[in-house]
Amino acid sequence: MTKKDIVLRIADATEIKQVEVKKVVQKTFDVIIDALTRGEKVELRNFGIFKIKERRARFGRNPRTGQSVPVPPRKVVVFKSGLEMKHKVK
Repeated sequence: MTKKDIVLRIADATEIKQVEVKKVVQKTFDVIIDALTRGEKVELRNFGIFKIKERRARFGRNPRTGQSVPVPPRKVVVFKSGLEMKHKVK
């Protein structure tokens, strides 16, 4: 499912113009991204939690040469689903 699919479903269900729904959906994503870049946790009840996790530096291996390569530390976004989503997906 893409962002466009989400917009179409919401527009059909609410009878709001697609252009307006697209603005709201995009703004929602922008707010989530802004919060994550500030290091905040985004908790959406019954949906899940988005947060930033710091990965430590490590040594990887080049699969072609087998040589050990240093991998620098980095930040990644992680998502943990909420209880309601877990039960519905099961």
